[in-house]
Amino acid sequence: MSAVAEPRLLDAGEAALVVEFGSTVDPAISDRVLALDDALGADPPEGLRERVPTYRSLMLHYDPLVLDRATLAERVRALVSGATARASSPTLWTLPCCYASPHGEDIAQVAERSGLSPEAVVSTHSATTFRVYMYGFAPGFAYLGGLPEALAVPRRASPRPPHPRNAVMIGGGLAAVATVPMPTGWYVLGATPARLYAPERDPSFFVAAGDQIRFEPVDSATFDALTAREAAGEPVARRGEPH
Repeated sequence: MSAVAEPRLLDAGEAALVVEFGSTVDPAISDRVLALDDALGADPPEGLRERVPTYRSLMLHYDPLVLDRATLAERVRALVSGATARASSPTLWTLPCCYASPHGEDIAQVAERSGLSPEAVVSTHSATTFRVYMYGFAPGFAYLGGLPEALAVPRRASPRPPHPRNAVMIGGGLAAVATVPMPTGWYVLGATPARLYAPERDPSFFVAAGDQIRFEPVDSATFDALTAREAAGEPVARRGEPH
């Protein structure tokens, strides 16, 4: 099942409903997920607590003492039948990215696995416009689609040591920006000084699902300067029109 005309409604315990639109990483499926998310966000029924979009589904957490499952399901079906486009427009974000050592610590391995030169790995990655499909796994961990086939190396068989904060990574046909250090099976190509997640900031996540991201190569000195500006509260990500 790649896409379905009518979504499946699946219970996740007694207080969550999953609206499943398909089973693949696909922009058209993501658009349907986000259109429903926008519609429910614009006019949420009383008792709807949280909306969690993924690649292919939208999880709806609700208070069963306020909002019963049948009423929520009816509302979802009505919105799906009428929602054809997103209510909000996506944003293109340009994030500085330093691919130089020590930030691009896995570029040589990706080059070996892909058959590209290290320079071609960087140029291919930085020339790509990625789509933000979802956040998950860790606070602010952004999953990105659109990775070129030339860089679609499988993830590692076992995790590598923890990467630094704000690592820019690829693996398994996807790309990602990680906000906290952790072991990973992904390959680290660089780092961005832009903080996608900052709990003290409002909003904590400035990049939304459905937005686009491009990575702009910067040298180590520029990376250090931008990191200092970001730490001082000056955002270094640039907003533009989506492609």
